Amino acid sequence: MNSIVFVGVAVMTLGALLLAPWSKTNQWKATVTPLASIIGSGFLVSAPLLAQEFGGYAAPAMALLIGIAWLIGWTIRYNIQNAEPLLTKGDDPILRSVEGLSHLVLAFAYFVSIAYYLSLLGHFLLEAAGVPNDQAAKAIAVALMLALGFLGWSGGAQKVASVERYTTSLNLAVIAGFLTSLAGYFLLQIATTAPVLAAAGKFELGSLPILLGLLIVVQGFETTRFMGDEFEPQTRIKAMRNAQLVSGCIYIVFFLLLSPLLSDLARGEGVAAIISTSALVAAILPISLSVAAAGSQLSASVADSIGNVGLIRSLTGGRVDSRHGYLMVSLVGVSILIASDVGEIIALASRAFALFYALQCIVAWEVARKRPQDRIKSWAFASLALLTAAVCVFGAPAE
Repeated sequence: MNSIVFVGVAVMTLGALLLAPWSKTNQWKATVTPLASIIGSGFLVSAPLLAQEFGGYAAPAMALLIGIAWLIGWTIRYNIQNAEPLLTKGDDPILRSVEGLSHLVLAFAYFVSIAYYLSLLGHFLLEAAGVPNDQAAKAIAVALMLALGFLGWSGGAQKVASVERYTTSLNLAVIAGFLTSLAGYFLLQIATTAPVLAAAGKFELGSLPILLGLLIVVQGFETTRFMGDEFEPQTRIKAMRNAQLVSGCIYIVFFLLLSPLLSDLARGEGVAAIISTSALVAAILPISLSVAAAGSQLSASVADSIGNVGLIRSLTGGRVDSRHGYLMVSLVGVSILIASDVGEIIALASRAFALFYALQCIVAWEVARKRPQDRIKSWAFASLALLTAAVCVFGAPAE
């Protein structure tokens, strides 16, 4: 029954996302990119890790992570509104220097995030096939990274990126079906058995660095900061806000509905444990989640590659062209994959983005401290800079 519900909800959601009039609007087009980056397969990765570290407190832990991401998003929205015009004028050397440094850090963060996406893709594919193997997953990721480099070298990456709207719609449709199936499973458990007992909550100070190391799963909203050539500031600000609200609601609802399965997830192995555990809800879910996850990871890795190549070209003043930029992305990504396991890559990506966020908070502070009406905000931005710097320093991989 749950499989039928899943298919019905997923098909209806997919139809709405692709055919509804609002899906053709500029606002939705601006929202798709950050939403795709935030939601990706983060909920699949975060579920087993938070279940192991926090048990029944997984939902509050995720809420804390979402709250931190919202405050960072607020900072970057402030920069879109107030820092971008000053950067265009170029009158403030400090502002210009910190912004330029943040772009260098972001370029490195993209290197790591591409490795993260492809590493997860390898794990999801093997989990779906029923043969999980860390080394085989790494080999798949390395092969895909090399293929991505060749794709960019040959000029085919832009064609793959053009399917982002469809892969994002498919991913959101599968998520809608999954959440509905989880709700049905939750209600069925209550109706047919003893009251559902949530997994015991647990909290240790040693789990906080691991939570901070998961910042990457709610990252992606910052992409609107660099969409100025396509959309005006207010459209980008609204797109980021909407993407964070939608993704935040999805994460919280997901973890609340996941309560009956947290104990099973905590006993699972690897970041893709949710794939096998989902079979308890509906038989069709493992393959459906794997297909959606693979599509979203591939799309996200291509999109980040294109963004990173643009940054490399800009930072080098055009001395590194796009074709060589893709080769650089591929070779650096392969090095990261070989040197790290998936847990370490997740933490490394989180640290890289946290450093970028810290620098963006400094940009916001530099602007706000010179505006009498924003003096209180300047203190908030300074505090957020310290918080994100702490994430960068103390974020740890899940063992």
